[in-house]
Amino acid sequence: MRHAALQNTMIRIAIVDDHAMVRAGLRQFFADQSDFTVVAEAANGRAAIEIVRKGEVDVMVMDISMPDFSGVDALVAIKARAPDLPVLILSGFPEEHYATTLLRQGASGYLNKDCDPEEIVKAIRTVHRGRKYISAGVAERLADGLSGVGDKPLHDQLSERELQVFLRLAKGETIGHMAVSMSLSVKTVSTYRTRVMEKMKLESNSDLTYYALKNGLIQ
Repeated sequence: MRHAALQNTMIRIAIVDDHAMVRAGLRQFFADQSDFTVVAEAANGRAAIEIVRKGEVDVMVMDISMPDFSGVDALVAIKARAPDLPVLILSGFPEEHYATTLLRQGASGYLNKDCDPEEIVKAIRTVHRGRKYISAGVAERLADGLSGVGDKPLHDQLSERELQVFLRLAKGETIGHMAVSMSLSVKTVSTYRTRVMEKMKLESNSDLTYYALKNGLIQ
């Protein structure tokens, strides 16, 4: 019975990152936590969704900058399939670039990879309890947004789908390819592109790419 009780207290974690060294480092660090067990790993968003389909994970720790099917795309798909699964974003991008946007889209927390490892542990335990993990910096940005203080970046105005289309366009993906990979019609993707251009006050795909690079949204 004691063994069964111990099993029930374990937090089953999936690590999603396209860098094998990052996954290995996290796996080794998590092994030192008595209540953590890494049950799955993935190198891209599509594989992350496969993990979710199996339904044997308590918390997903995921990067957003991955090839082909990014963490942003994956987050949308994961929350549609498993709305109660906590997804903690662990990104190389500073918090000010994505945190508030992804929290609004269902992420349970957002941390930069340069953070103290102990903060990752604290965040995982927090989101596992069903709460959001918000750092002091992100809390300040959210408060500014609620009070209307400060200049919100233009990409904060985009919806989930618009943000997906924006990032894919910025990386040079064609509308045709997007339509296939996102299971949308060409016309629908074109409509999203038009909305993105209007909200971002930009005129061309090269403008989108420049904005994304300038604001650290793509590498």
